[in-house]
Amino acid sequence: MINRLTVFGATGDLTARYLLPALAALQAAGHLGDRLELTGASREDWSSEQYREWVAAQLERHGGPGPAAAKEAIAASARYVRCDVTDPDDVAAAIAGDGPVAVYLALPPALFPRVVTALHGAGLPAGSRIVLEKPFGEDLAGAQELNRLLADLVPEQAVFRVDHFLAMTTVQNVLGSRLANRVLEPLWNSTHIAEVEIVWDEILTLEGRAGYYDHVGALKDMLQNHLLQLLCLVAMEPPVTLGERDLRDRKVDVLRSLRPLTEYDVVHRTRRARYLPGRIGERDVPAYVDEKGVSPQRRTETLAEVELELDSWRWAGTTFRLRSGKALGADRKEVAVRFRAVPHLPFGHSGEALPNVLRFELEPEGLSLDLTGIGAHANELTPLSLTAEMEPSGLPAYGRLLLDVLEGDPALSIRGDEAEEAWRVLEPVLSAWERDLVPLEEYPAGSEGPPARRQYADRPRQRESLLHGQAPPDSV
Repeated sequence: MINRLTVFGATGDLTARYLLPALAALQAAGHLGDRLELTGASREDWSSEQYREWVAAQLERHGGPGPAAAKEAIAASARYVRCDVTDPDDVAAAIAGDGPVAVYLALPPALFPRVVTALHGAGLPAGSRIVLEKPFGEDLAGAQELNRLLADLVPEQAVFRVDHFLAMTTVQNVLGSRLANRVLEPLWNSTHIAEVEIVWDEILTLEGRAGYYDHVGALKDMLQNHLLQLLCLVAMEPPVTLGERDLRDRKVDVLRSLRPLTEYDVVHRTRRARYLPGRIGERDVPAYVDEKGVSPQRRTETLAEVELELDSWRWAGTTFRLRSGKALGADRKEVAVRFRAVPHLPFGHSGEALPNVLRFELEPEGLSLDLTGIGAHANELTPLSLTAEMEPSGLPAYGRLLLDVLEGDPALSIRGDEAEEAWRVLEPVLSAWERDLVPLEEYPAGSEGPPARRQYADRPRQRESLLHGQAPPDSV
C-alpha cells in the first residue's frame, strides 16, 4: 500500500468537499494509521502551517460527524508546496520523498496533458500511480493522445481514471441485484425489458462552477462518463469475477456494441437545452446565460438527452435513454428499468396495469419496484410499490476510490480503451451539435425541462434508409 499522496489542485473545491473528507473517513476506519504523508500542491503562496489550518477548516465544514481525531490526523499529516503544475522542477518538489507516490490531478481536464508532460520531466519513483478525474480528454483524439502520454509514464495498471459513481452503494447494487438473484437475471434482456432510463436531473444550478462547466456542458460533464458507466453496469454480460480484468473487459464489450449514431439518429434521438430565468423553491434563478462567468456565445447546454441501442443478442430492441439536466424543478437521480407489459389482462375493464419498473435510486440511495395488484374490489387493478433500504456503506464513494488507489486495485477505474470507446459513442453527437443540426432548446428554471416531443423510438425504424443517411418516409 502506498502511503504518500500528492494532490495537484490541493486548494480547490474537489479537494475540500470530497478528497479531504474521504481521507478522514479512511483514517477513522483504520485504513491509514499513522503512515499517510499528504502533500498539497497549488498556486497559492502558503506555508505548510497555513495549509494545515485550511485543511482543518475544510474538514470541519465538509467532513461530517466523523471522529475529531481522524480529522486532526489528516490535517497534521499535510505539507504544502507552491507549485506551477506544468513546470517539471515544481512538480519534482511536490512529489519528492521516499518510495512511490500516488499523484491526484484534482485539476481542470484541459491541464492533464501538460501536467503529465511535466511529470515526465520530473521523474516519478518506481511503483507510483496517477489519478485523473473525468472527463478524460475533451474528445476522442484528446483521449488517445493523453493515453499515449500516460503509457510512456506508468503502466496501465497504475493509471486510475476515477469515476466516483462506480463506488456508490446503489451502483454497486446494480451488479448485486442482477448477478446474485435468480429471479432477475433470466429477465435481464430485451425480451422482457423495453427501456432503461439513466437519469441525473438536479435542482442545482452552476453553484460557482461556470469556469469549468461552461467549457464542457451536460453532455461531457455527465453523459460521456458517469451515465455511460452506469449503462455499462446495467447492460454488460455477467463477468467471471469482479476483478479488474473481467469487469472492465465486459464494460468495454458494451461500449463496442452500442450502435453508431448516424447524423439522422443524432437529429432525432438527442436533445440539448439550457435554462431560462425561473424559480426553484424560494429562490429566483437567473437564466444560464446571465450566470457569472458564462459566455453565451459558447451555446453550452445545461440539459442533454441521448437515446442509444445495443447491437447484441441480449439487448437488441431495448432503448437506453441517458439524460442529465440542471436547474430543474425536482431532483431525479436513478436508473429505471422498465419491463414490457404482460401479453393479456383477464380483468375486463377494471383498469390498466402500470409498467413494472425497477428503480435504483442514486441520491438518496434506495431500491424500489413498481407493480400492479388487486385493489379493495374484486378485479380492480391498483398500483403497488415495494421499497428496500440500502445498507449504508462504511466509506463514502471517494473514500472507496482513494483506498483502491493506495492499495493498487484499478477495478473501479476506467481503462484506457474504455475511455476512448466512450468518446467514440458520443463523437457524432458532439459533431452534430457543434454544427447546430440539433436546436438548442430552452426551459424555465424550476420546470421539468423542455416540452416533451414525439419519441423517435416510437417510429418504424427503416435501417436501410438510415444507413444511406436518408430520412425514413414517415419522418416529420
